[in-house]
Amino acid sequence: MTEQIKAIDIISTVYFAETAALQPGWLANFLSKKIGQDQSIVQGLTIAQTLEKMDRAGVERALLAANKSGSVGHPVSRRVPVEVAAAIIAQHPDRFSGLVGIDPTEGMKGVRELEYAVKELGFVGAHFYPHWFDLPPDHRKVYPFYAKCVELDVPIMMQVGHCLRSSEDRPLRSVGRPITRDTGACDFPELKLIGIHVGWPWTEEMISVAWKHPNVYIGSDAYAPKYWSEPFVHFIDSWGRDKVLFGTDWPVIDPERAIAEIEELGLRPEAKRKFLRENALRVFKLPG
Repeated sequence: MTEQIKAIDIISTVYFAETAALQPGWLANFLSKKIGQDQSIVQGLTIAQTLEKMDRAGVERALLAANKSGSVGHPVSRRVPVEVAAAIIAQHPDRFSGLVGIDPTEGMKGVRELEYAVKELGFVGAHFYPHWFDLPPDHRKVYPFYAKCVELDVPIMMQVGHCLRSSEDRPLRSVGRPITRDTGACDFPELKLIGIHVGWPWTEEMISVAWKHPNVYIGSDAYAPKYWSEPFVHFIDSWGRDKVLFGTDWPVIDPERAIAEIEELGLRPEAKRKFLRENALRVFKLPG
């Protein structure tokens, strides 16, 4: 690295040896068979080991998502209580910040939890998996959460593109094509909305939505940088240098691998600084 940039990973999952009880069996199977992740990571690194990995990668801070993947009571759902994420963050406040998971079916109960997590626990944003609830981002049940995010002045990120997970126990329909962000961005122009997972396979569609709306951004997580499309890399390096934020979706992508492969992309210094760090500091109002 010619310039040591202290990267910010905008999306990381609560997936540690210490939180193994929250990790359903299907998740390890998904990481092994669908992603091909290293078994040491699949089994769960300790928090200390994860921090060491972040140090080696040059990642200063990661945003931990207290995910809500599916409704309460479903046998393959995964839900991380905000208190669990908050406890980890409290131990390492200079390395982690929190994202509160959104379940649109919870209505005002979920809206109040969002407010609690931001105001009382210091979380810096919200996280939503549309596919797990079979609700597209422009569904009316999501709008109260958008309104609360605007009121609290925090971003909301959500999975964009297709849903990679499909199995007999819980086949998930893909409902998150990037253009579905357009309606929400029109209805809530002040909302800071981040489309994570690069929008694949509709990455150029995601680029078009991000370029149209001043407060729509793209997260680069869940797909290894060496597989990013040429238009996406060009967007990061040129006209979209203010619109893309670095992420891994840990444990899906290893931060050491991600940073190493980003170095091979040949990004211009200014674009790389914005992508790896400065855009996240600005959008999430993180301490810099």
